Amino acid sequence: MTPTADVDWEALRTVAREAMSHAYAPYSGYPVGVAALVDDGRTISGCNVENASYGLSLCAECGLVSELQRSGGGRLTHFTCVDGRGALLVPCGRCRQLLYEFGGPELLLDTPAGILPLSEMLPQAFGPGHLSA
Repeated sequence: MTPTADVDWEALRTVAREAMSHAYAPYSGYPVGVAALVDDGRTISGCNVENASYGLSLCAECGLVSELQRSGGGRLTHFTCVDGRGALLVPCGRCRQLLYEFGGPELLLDTPAGILPLSEMLPQAFGPGHLSA
C-alpha cells in the first residue's frame, strides 16, 4: 500500500467532487461523490444515482466498486467521499462493509477526523475470510 504521506489527498478530493457533479439525486437533493486509489496506481470514482422507488437507489460507493471491477479489479488503498458542497463525508455502515470487501481493514479513509484505516471505522468487520473458515 502507498503510504499516506505520498498521497495527494486534495487531488483525490477533487476527483470525488467532479464525480459528485454527475450525481443523480432529484429525490434527496443530496449528491455524493467518491474517489479512491487502487493498488495498481489507478484513480477511480463514483456518484450516487437515486431511483423513484428509493430502495433501488445506488450509493456512490456502489458506483466506485463497479468501476473498480469494470476497469480491471484490484484492491482499494485510499478513499475519500464528499457531499454536495464538496465537504468531507464518512461512508455509512453499509458502504463501509462494501469498501471492506474491496479494500480490507488497511484501506485508508479521508475523514473529518483525519486519515483513518477502515479497521477503525468498521471494527471487527465480517469479510470473505469468514466464509472460508
